[in-house]
Amino acid sequence: MRIPRSSLPAFSLCFAALLAGSGCRQANDNANTTATTTATPPGAQSLTVVPRPQKVIDAMKARGEQDNAKPTVKIAMPAKNAIINGSTVEVKLELSGDLKGYLPHKDPATGKGNHIHVILDNQPYEAYYEINQPFELRNVTEGKHTLRVFASRPWHESYKNDGNFQMAQFTVKGGGDAAKPTTTKDGQTMANPAKSPAAKAEPSKSATATASATPAREGKDYAPSKGGDVDPTKPLLTYSRPKGEYKGEDADPIMIDFWLSNAKLQGDGGQYRVRYSIDGGDAKFLDKWEPIWLSGWINGKHTVKLELVDKDGNPVDNGGYNSTTRDITVTR
Repeated sequence: MRIPRSSLPAFSLCFAALLAGSGCRQANDNANTTATTTATPPGAQSLTVVPRPQKVIDAMKARGEQDNAKPTVKIAMPAKNAIINGSTVEVKLELSGDLKGYLPHKDPATGKGNHIHVILDNQPYEAYYEINQPFELRNVTEGKHTLRVFASRPWHESYKNDGNFQMAQFTVKGGGDAAKPTTTKDGQTMANPAKSPAAKAEPSKSATATASATPAREGKDYAPSKGGDVDPTKPLLTYSRPKGEYKGEDADPIMIDFWLSNAKLQGDGGQYRVRYSIDGGDAKFLDKWEPIWLSGWINGKHTVKLELVDKDGNPVDNGGYNSTTRDITVTR
């Protein structure tokens, strides 16, 4: 069809208007979709157990025989039932056993590596990488405390062989004040447990110079914590993972792992179960002592609860440690 030359301007205007209308309609469709998505609450979280992640499988292969190691960890300090004067508790560990090349150490490039999980009372663990260097529990409050340790892999999965767990109870006198940290901003110790309270005074210039020349020790400041009456001969569940913040590819799946003492789960020929729940949801059960990976996490803060229960589903008490809840954060 030929369009008269005199009609071209009008046709062009109409065609432009048609395109503009189509563009506006498309933009409005997107806007409506965006508005609906924004107004609609996030989908309900649906977690499923998935196989061990491929990146973990690849890491296991790269480590050679290390994952078949049977490390034995011993607490050399503090001694069992020791009495510590002061708020800083020095920790010394001894590692032996069939190690197959296993050695705690942090890779400076990746920030990861083999390490020991050090747990004071029932607080989240602290990773201890260089066991040939001193490690300190700082600002420990007065009273009875419990220390638990076990060897772990770079992705925080614990070794579960006999000997890879030790617990020591000790008592602190003249402990730390939660309102007054006992370390400097550089992590240097201000209160030496082996010295009198006078050691807490302002350090001299020479002492400061000496401290600045001394490498910072691995360690952690602790909030007030009470050990509870833990019986080392009774069934004990030690919560390990998950912990802290999970970002990017580490945010899904997330591993649940724990250490079990003086008890066997039903799938391993025993009578106990580990009950877990996420965000207060339906309880689920673990019947074998091995880690699981959960996929399907949504962004935000979550609570994870682990409990040791008997064959009838009743909680097994041991100083309050067999039921532990941790907060974690997922950010993608």
